[in-house]
Amino acid sequence: MKAGFSVIIALLILTSLAYAQLGVEILTSGTNSSLRGLSVVNDHVIWVSGSNGTIGKSLNGGKNWKWTTVKGFEKNDFRDIEAFDATTAVIMAVGEPAYILRTVNGGENWKVVFEDKTPGMFLDAIEFWNEKAGIVLGDPVNGKFFIARTFDGGSTWEKVPDKYLPAAVEGEACFAASGTNIRALDRDEAVFVTGGTKSRMFWKGDPIDLPILQGKETTGANSIAVWDNYRRNGGNQIIVVGGDFANDTLTTNNCFYSNNRGRTWHIPDTPPNGYRSCVEFFSKKDVVACGLTGVDYSHDGGRNWSPISDESFHVVRFAKGGLTMFLAGANGKIGKLVLK
Repeated sequence: MKAGFSVIIALLILTSLAYAQLGVEILTSGTNSSLRGLSVVNDHVIWVSGSNGTIGKSLNGGKNWKWTTVKGFEKNDFRDIEAFDATTAVIMAVGEPAYILRTVNGGENWKVVFEDKTPGMFLDAIEFWNEKAGIVLGDPVNGKFFIARTFDGGSTWEKVPDKYLPAAVEGEACFAASGTNIRALDRDEAVFVTGGTKSRMFWKGDPIDLPILQGKETTGANSIAVWDNYRRNGGNQIIVVGGDFANDTLTTNNCFYSNNRGRTWHIPDTPPNGYRSCVEFFSKKDVVACGLTGVDYSHDGGRNWSPISDESFHVVRFAKGGLTMFLAGANGKIGKLVLK
């Protein structure tokens, strides 16, 4: 049975068994693109982005999709997207060279608003606090993570000076797996996570060691979810997921949660069912994580996880102005969280 998220949340409050009824409805698949960028504006407007210069948009809650290829960028991989409404969006091509493009006419035309041909440039994720202020994170260049800011909705970008950029250790980088390794925190701060030989969380430029699986190029934190920014009431919950994407069924140290902004970390009593590339809150206690081996749900803020689908997805996002949650993955697959 299909249901809106208002119904889902009501049932979650009424019974502790409601989480067992959650599932994923496949809305579309078959497009020759791996989708890692997903922005859910509201219950009706959803944008996705991916490989082969692909952009998808739905204006009716995922029932129908319009697919386009950005002209001149047919070989680029747009691994993150931030949409503000049905007409305005920003997309990020990883590199090299690295690009950020912006549209104001629903994706009919795109303007290059950032370009960097520096050797080693590789962008990982974009995050916005609001319709004006945003940040883009990239892998280390000359030993320091790349960060740029915008204050005009993505029309222009300015690199943060080197002296303010956090330093990486050898073998440390970020995973451009779902556009969620950097998140807004409070009104003007951001927090991001790294992986590889070293996995850390950076807040105000300072590193905090993570207990998550690490030590190889394929291991570490892939995504961070925050429930304490200024738009929400109360709580300090942070959840980090990842693992080893080369050993995607491994559940060892693939998820940790913190109730004090990362000063201490807790391992779940029941972890997600394998490597996870994305995690997303849809209430203070209700969380969804996805990865190559399926989708998991936690009803207690990340302490216990239950598998709700064996469908593979890269990214899951909750509507910024609504009550729905969508997922996207390989081969143009897009899903929606529903009641079974």
